[in-house]
Amino acid sequence: MNFLAHLHLADNCNTSLAANLAGDFAKGNIADHPKHLQQGIWLHRQIDQLTDSHEITKELLTKFPTSLRRAAPILIDLAFDHMLAKYWDEYHNDSLQVFSTYAYDQIEACEQLPEALQQIAPKIRSENWLTAYQHRQGLNKTIESVANRVSKPEIFNGATKAVETLDIEVEIAFRTFYPQLMAYSRIWARQTPAEYLTVE
Repeated sequence: MNFLAHLHLADNCNTSLAANLAGDFAKGNIADHPKHLQQGIWLHRQIDQLTDSHEITKELLTKFPTSLRRAAPILIDLAFDHMLAKYWDEYHNDSLQVFSTYAYDQIEACEQLPEALQQIAPKIRSENWLTAYQHRQGLNKTIESVANRVSKPEIFNGATKAVETLDIEVEIAFRTFYPQLMAYSRIWARQTPAEYLTVE
C-alpha cells in the first residue's frame, strides 16, 4: 500500500494519519521513534507485512513481465492507491478532496516526523498527491517519479504500459484484498502492543 491507502486505513481504525504515514520513513526499532508516532509505525508495518505476504498480491506479482519483477511490488502499491482513489466514494463518506485536505492538515500539524517526510510534506500538499491517483495520468506520473528516484530506474522500463494492461487483474485483486485489510487494521489498532501506545 502507498500513501493514500495508509492514510485511509489509519482513518478507518481511528489512529494517527501522520504517524501511519511516518511508517514509510521510520527505520529501525519502533521504540527509538517519538512515542506519539509508535502506534502508527507499528500499524504501518503490519499492513505492509500482510500486503507483501498475502496470496492475492503474490498471485498478482506473477502476472507482471519478468523484466518488471523487481519493480512489481512497488507498482502494485501504486496501482492499489489508484484503485482506492478511483472508487473512493465506495470506501469513505467524505469526498477524496475533503479527505486529502484533512490528511495534509494532519501531517502538517504533527511534530517530530521523520526528516525525509518533513522535507516532502509541503510538496505532497502543493501538488495534491492524494487526488492525483484518481486518474491514469496521475498514476503514470507517480510511477515515473518513483522510477526517477531509484538507483536503477531501468527496472521500471515499460511499467506504465504493464500496469495499464493488468488493469482488470489489479482491480479484482484490490477489491478482494482491500476490505480484508480494512478489517485487519481495525483489529490491529485494538491489539497494538501497550509499549507503543501513548498514555493519556
